[in-house]
Amino acid sequence: MERLYRAGNGADDEPTETSVAELLADYGPTSASPGDRPFFAANMVTSLDGRAAVEGRSKLLGSERDAELLLGLRGLFDALLVGAGTLRAERYGPIIRDPGLREKREAAGLEPSPLAVIVSGTFDLPWDCPLFTEGIGKVVVYTGTDREPPPTATEVEVVASDGEPDLTELATWLAENGVRSVLCEGGPTILGQLVDGGLLDELFLTVHPVITGETDAPRIVEGPVGAMTSFELVELSREGDELFTRYRPRR
Repeated sequence: MERLYRAGNGADDEPTETSVAELLADYGPTSASPGDRPFFAANMVTSLDGRAAVEGRSKLLGSERDAELLLGLRGLFDALLVGAGTLRAERYGPIIRDPGLREKREAAGLEPSPLAVIVSGTFDLPWDCPLFTEGIGKVVVYTGTDREPPPTATEVEVVASDGEPDLTELATWLAENGVRSVLCEGGPTILGQLVDGGLLDELFLTVHPVITGETDAPRIVEGPVGAMTSFELVELSREGDELFTRYRPRR
């Protein structure tokens, strides 16, 4: 893996060999909270034709290195945020299954596993997926209904919204419950809501060198996002023909 650019290194910055661990060595999202809400970052992947999924799944884009980055980022955040559609498509397991990685988080002052936060307007969730059946970590379902979950091996807490789920309201609830940093893995509608609400603080975007030809597949952002948002490049790396970028919105 080769790091091509990092903001602040100056015009003479030369490409250097690096690893995912080195890229994330000084990355501290839990200390970057704005104060009144958690720090929100998103980790997404896109094809060259701007699609965020192939055959309905983002896992069919990206590479082994992209998966390593995903796991590395998960290890640094208090919570992981996904929409119900993404949960159904990807059938999530425990956010961090490896006992060694959970011990590493504890040594760094974090909970052993990030809190899994699922946004669901209808409570239509795949209760048989490993996230709920393996009993590792804790899940919060933020929903617009007052329904109760079925019995699950994993602890589940239901947080009801006032009306349709609102991510600004969710951000307040998370902050009040000690969550300082949140990593969003989609889907595109959830990311669009973060952008629209001015909540997104950073975007990790992997550019996978394929053209999918899937004209109906979602982009990384869907739904209304208000005014156009400009971003600045923070970091750029590559492995082979795949690009790994980190952006921040200009505010």
